Amino acid sequence: MSSRWPENVGIRAIEVLFPAQYVDQAELEQFDGASAGKYTIGLGQAKMGFCSDREDVNSLCLTVVSRLLERHHIKHTEIGRLEVGTETIVDKSKSVKSVLMQLFAESGNTDIEGIDTTNACYGGTAALFNALNWIESSSWDGRYALAVCADIAVYAKGAARPTGGAGAIAMLVGPQAALIFERGLRATHMEHAYDFYKPDLSSEYPTVDGKLSIQCYLSALDICYRLYRKKFEKQHPEQSQRGLQNFDAILFHTPFCKLVQKSVGRLSFNDFLLSSEQQRLEHFAGLERFNSATLESTYFDRDVEKAFLAQSAEVFASKTKKSLLLANQVGNMYTPSVYSGLVSLLIGGPAADLVGKRIGVFSYGSGLAASMYSIKVTQDVTAFEKFVAKLDYVLPLLNAREKIAPEQFSALMEVRERNNHAAPYTPTGSISALSPGTYYLKDVDALHRRSYDRTPTITNGVH
Repeated sequence: MSSRWPENVGIRAIEVLFPAQYVDQAELEQFDGASAGKYTIGLGQAKMGFCSDREDVNSLCLTVVSRLLERHHIKHTEIGRLEVGTETIVDKSKSVKSVLMQLFAESGNTDIEGIDTTNACYGGTAALFNALNWIESSSWDGRYALAVCADIAVYAKGAARPTGGAGAIAMLVGPQAALIFERGLRATHMEHAYDFYKPDLSSEYPTVDGKLSIQCYLSALDICYRLYRKKFEKQHPEQSQRGLQNFDAILFHTPFCKLVQKSVGRLSFNDFLLSSEQQRLEHFAGLERFNSATLESTYFDRDVEKAFLAQSAEVFASKTKKSLLLANQVGNMYTPSVYSGLVSLLIGGPAADLVGKRIGVFSYGSGLAASMYSIKVTQDVTAFEKFVAKLDYVLPLLNAREKIAPEQFSALMEVRERNNHAAPYTPTGSISALSPGTYYLKDVDALHRRSYDRTPTITNGVH
């Protein structure tokens, strides 16, 4: 049966979108009266992208999908499945995917499977898995799938606000891909927890138990990593007990950058606990005092954290740090977060350096759902260099953003808060601040029906 599966299924194209405006985190510290370095050093954040009332989850998805199709010259009739992962809900019934069907109306292609998938920041990964599963199933009709992740992460005034952000990712999924998903190497953990949730449907703001959320994240990471290791070692017994050495790069869902650095240390701690006495002598010298430590007792153990942060510093620098560019400069995108890490890695150095390499990915969504899996980069150097070259717009767009003073940012957040679900409503946010080819909310009528327009595009479909 396996011989009939499409070969090398994975990501054939990827498009990233982030807001055209940002607030500087050091300036936000001062505005909020926070201690210097609390956001920049403590959280590891430099800038936070945000949306005015001119953008919502529908407009983000309209923009990122249209740009991907245009940039890669994909015909609308070539798409057979489209699924959106998001936790930014503007309607309790109508899916974001149904709004995206406007893009396909002119082509006459209404035969597109998929709707929306929701569970905090994990929804995008679920949409991506479903796209991959469709390509490898008897339902596949030979066309491409699109997995779309988009969210606007906003918080009420207070300690959580600097962990916000916004963005969207669209991924074209099909065979003969540049980024190939390794079959049989997915490890998933799901359980019931109230670490972060949004019970008030009239508000964009979540309810957050910060300490529990970090514990849930680290616990899910432990469980997924150990299960992934078992599956990997069964497939590759010759590489048994190598742990993190089996990854050439490793990406994480990033609520804030500092947590990712701690997570690399956490995986190193797992490797330590799973290692033999001889391996501990060879690779973990000086850490013998932790021989009897357990996972469950060390979520907030500063001695363990500090020791394994130091022990894993080289691994973090070589395998993860490059992936944090967009997270550091834009903030937490929620569902697109881990995939913005993938984009950051791809543009973080010469494409040839990643050819044939294995990328580990950890995706987490509160409530909770988590998975770890791996991607192999194609061995085709020319094809991969062309794939990465299509991302040459990312850094110029990042550098072209408009910096907004914290006072104005706070005022814009109040406008969003005041008018959330208002109808009828005409947004007041700046349209001129939006980059070329951006869809934006034109108005909301008395029946809550939303209409959109688009800023002019520039030539060759390159935005």
